[in-house]
Amino acid sequence: MTTADSKTTNSTRAPVAPAKIAITGLGRVFPVRKQDVVALDDINIDIPAGQFFVIVGPSGCGKTTLLRIIAGLETPSSGQVTVEASDGDRPLNSMIFQGDSIFPWMTVWDNAAYGLKARGAPDSQVRDTVGHYLDKTGLTHFADAYPHQLSGGMRQRVSIARAFANDPEVLLMDEPFSALDEQNKTLLQEELLRVWEENRKTVVYITHSVDEAVTLGDRIMVMTARPGRAKTFVDVPFERPRDVLGLRHVPEYGDMVYEIWDHLRDEVKQTQRAAVANAGSRKRRLLGKR
Repeated sequence: MTTADSKTTNSTRAPVAPAKIAITGLGRVFPVRKQDVVALDDINIDIPAGQFFVIVGPSGCGKTTLLRIIAGLETPSSGQVTVEASDGDRPLNSMIFQGDSIFPWMTVWDNAAYGLKARGAPDSQVRDTVGHYLDKTGLTHFADAYPHQLSGGMRQRVSIARAFANDPEVLLMDEPFSALDEQNKTLLQEELLRVWEENRKTVVYITHSVDEAVTLGDRIMVMTARPGRAKTFVDVPFERPRDVLGLRHVPEYGDMVYEIWDHLRDEVKQTQRAAVANAGSRKRRLLGKR
């Protein structure tokens, strides 16, 4: 497994629990025109059961591609992903996307119940489970509302309720709060942690926000600029349950945010330089055709 340099506290500590998700030698190559683009290269991760694992990295480093491979939505070019199933009656994963992913023609209740109904769960289980998670996410009074009647933050609450109600082995989250304002983002971080504390599902969470990564995560992987590799791993030492706002007053919180950003800075700059170089190359090609 790729490990951090000596600046990262406890980054080489081995997981104490068996791996729920084991990723070995993972690579993904996309054919683009006359050349291959390497999106991911030699990713090796063990994620133990119950861990809230967060991935940060510059734009275009392959974070979402990695998540889609874990979800089974894409096939790796090399290596493998193994998700250990503990209950054959439960779905292997549920995914929460960046944008709205709930059905606009369904009520809040029906959206939250969708996974359970698709699996043929008994009506009593659907009623009890959906009612529980609508209550946990503050949506009970909006059960009969439609998505167009809700704010963006409330629609993401529906996505969270649906994912947890479906009771997956693993919860995959791709920048679910990135489109929200800071106030709603903070509130939903609190809601997510409060719901997650009930059963501590294994979570793989993608974000561009270092603050969010430290607030939510147990362990953070910082990725390199493309091709995406694991640059370093950082263990988050803060106890749970966490007070999202209170945590930001802790000096060690700021130190950890700075440390991770220190790892990330060069990768972001490299991505920016590559973008400028590609733009210049395209401009030269266009001018050459005139």
